[in-house]
Amino acid sequence: MEAKLFPLTCAPPFQPLLPPSNVRISRFGTTYSSGAVLRSMRKEEPLLEGMPKEYYDDEWQARQREKTKELHRLRREEEEEEERKIDEYREIGMRLKGYPEEDVIKARKLVSSFIRAEEEVEERIEEAAERGELTELVLMVIWNRLDLARRDDEKDAIRSLDLLYRRVETEILKREATPAMRLLNDLLNMHDGFDDEGWLKECKKRMANTFLREDPFSILVPSGFDIEKHDGPLPMPLEADDVLLRVDFVREVDALLQEVRSEQNEAQSMEGGFEPESVAVRLKEQEKKRTIRQVESLLDLAINLKW
Repeated sequence: MEAKLFPLTCAPPFQPLLPPSNVRISRFGTTYSSGAVLRSMRKEEPLLEGMPKEYYDDEWQARQREKTKELHRLRREEEEEEERKIDEYREIGMRLKGYPEEDVIKARKLVSSFIRAEEEVEERIEEAAERGELTELVLMVIWNRLDLARRDDEKDAIRSLDLLYRRVETEILKREATPAMRLLNDLLNMHDGFDDEGWLKECKKRMANTFLREDPFSILVPSGFDIEKHDGPLPMPLEADDVLLRVDFVREVDALLQEVRSEQNEAQSMEGGFEPESVAVRLKEQEKKRTIRQVESLLDLAINLKW
């Protein structure tokens, strides 16, 4: 007897063996979505002691993570800035490595004495110049201190050290300058800022007493020589290092004026508007022009000088 197979026309649809991705199967055989699990866990999770309620808020945690990232970024920037400063300080310290250590110590002590001198700093600088202690190394020590003050934005220290640097540099240049440039500097310093005619009269007297007289007799014999009372051969005049001829003064001052005028023309071509920096540059140029006019007056006075 043959068995016949009859197809099932009302069979239920085929169910997949794996549940959907958003469905969880518990060990008790029930299914539920994963979102419901998280919400139920959040609701059933006990509050930790000392933690704010916002700790369980996803948005609050996201904001906190952003704040943490920002703090890490700021800390990294601070560390990089600190490393940059350390490198700069190390570079400043390396500037003096080429000098003998003993000379560096003496220069630092000298600069410290200038800073402590306060109102007596002018006298200390002149005394050090007479002893021959003002050197390039002293300027380098002052410049290093000034550089450190600028990096630390110490305005009072910057102002004081800048003035000290300029004063020491001026003293060094004055000692190393030629007799003509030293005389020019002294003549400019005699001006009180008001009386031009009185200043020129005093400068004329100073020039007459400084320049060697240009008549042949005065060149061969010393000043105050009385030929009527002299008996015997004339002694040869002693050569002095500080003897200054008018022609040398005129030549050096004229060369200085030509150099300054060329620099002034370049500065005028670069003048800006009314920004604070441009105004400061223009004021400085006006002061330089006033000094140039004074030097020109001294040059004319020396050219036309008569004893």
